[in-house]
Amino acid sequence: MDIKQLQTFFTAAETLSFTQTAQLLDYAQSSITAQIKTLEQELGVHLFERLGKRIILTEEGKRLQHYAKKMLELDREMKKAISNEQEQVLLKVGAQESQCVYRLPSILQQFQQAHPQVKIIFKPVHTTAIAKDLLQAGKLDIALITDTYQETAMLKRERLIQEQLVFVSAPKEISQPLSAQQISTETMLLTETGCSYRNHLEAQLQQEGVNPLQMIEFASIEAIKQCVMAGLGITFLPKMVVEKELESGQLMEVPSTIDLAPIYTDIAWHKDKHMHPCLEDFIGIAKHSYEAFKDEKRA
Repeated sequence: MDIKQLQTFFTAAETLSFTQTAQLLDYAQSSITAQIKTLEQELGVHLFERLGKRIILTEEGKRLQHYAKKMLELDREMKKAISNEQEQVLLKVGAQESQCVYRLPSILQQFQQAHPQVKIIFKPVHTTAIAKDLLQAGKLDIALITDTYQETAMLKRERLIQEQLVFVSAPKEISQPLSAQQISTETMLLTETGCSYRNHLEAQLQQEGVNPLQMIEFASIEAIKQCVMAGLGITFLPKMVVEKELESGQLMEVPSTIDLAPIYTDIAWHKDKHMHPCLEDFIGIAKHSYEAFKDEKRA
């Protein structure tokens, strides 16, 4: 028994005419007769009585009509639900706060204009290792990884931009670039433990044998900027998040002799990921937008 047979039976039960059923379902009349006969053989009952040129439902046919109606309604409901689910595509994107706040809004605006039906969920991704785990587990579709480059065999990744990391403080007199030892004596206002560029700085300071004596940790980049502008200490952030404050003179870049490896932002996805068209579009829009960001930096 299949849905096609049930639909044929139910239509015949409503019309009480195999000829009309064939016309409504666009089948040959012989096909209608064969489907009903197959159904009767499977159930072991007669569903119709044939009285000359007329047909009427048997008691068994009336009972099946009741259940066939329910099953056909459930079939339509199921197909509708699946169709709606396909229309409401979910895109899970991982990125650091700095990317979410300062780079992604313009990308999302372009993407949503092209794909208004797509629902986007963001998850924090602070390091390559976290991104790799989430992508491999299927908890992310795509990730913007801001970190020093690390080999990730299971991922496809494309370089978007090299980030410029800077020490910044409230405006003050600084006669020469600060050494690691001098920076260690400053009050450092840093992002939470686990952030890639904080990890990078701490690893370099430890390599040079120093640690900040006074450190204040924040969950928000905006909170860090406000406190630095108030003169509470210095911070270490991607230049993109402090560009406006540097231009306005609210903050100043603090030169340093510390030699840090470059930090990059890459876009990455699992190498075996099914590439839905909207995911390919997101990648394309992101790459184009980051090219524009690079042009702005050069300008």
